[in-house]
Amino acid sequence: MKNLIFTLVVLISISTVTAQKKYLTKAGFLALDASVPSFEEVAAKNNSVTAIINTESGEFAALVLVKGFRFKNALMEEHFNENYAESDRYPKSTFKGKIENFDFDSLSEIDSSMSIDGSVSFHGVTKAINNSPIIIKMVDDKIVLSGSFNVSVSDFDIEIPKIVKNQLSNEVSVVFNFELVKK
Repeated sequence: MKNLIFTLVVLISISTVTAQKKYLTKAGFLALDASVPSFEEVAAKNNSVTAIINTESGEFAALVLVKGFRFKNALMEEHFNENYAESDRYPKSTFKGKIENFDFDSLSEIDSSMSIDGSVSFHGVTKAINNSPIIIKMVDDKIVLSGSFNVSVSDFDIEIPKIVKNQLSNEVSVVFNFELVKK
């Protein structure tokens, strides 16, 4: 009987410790901007990005449903999904990486500057993102992680028609913000 109780206590302790290793959100924010000065804004936002961080290793992953991006202009959103992102064929975009020198115990309400290395998969192509700066902190038992990086449209085998080529930037700014809670 003592062995059974001891085993249960150990299993409960292990599951509690394991659960505290991961923080998660399903309401992360991601914005894309491929605007060019003097032309209509080409920007989209997605407020339903799933992200997870392993607090032991600093590994981080995010999943975006491409059809979740919202543009100011419905026609622009339609063109994005049908002609550029081909979201029926490539419905998801992912980021997988690792935060360099991540130390969960040193997180506080004060912004900490770190960097992340990883890879972005979009439109069936995977590209490395190296040494991308991020800001990370702990607020009200939530890990708040934000940052930005740039990608090239051409790196993801997306062709921009000549008729609109001067209205879209080849460089796309990607901005993100996640508030992750214990899983």
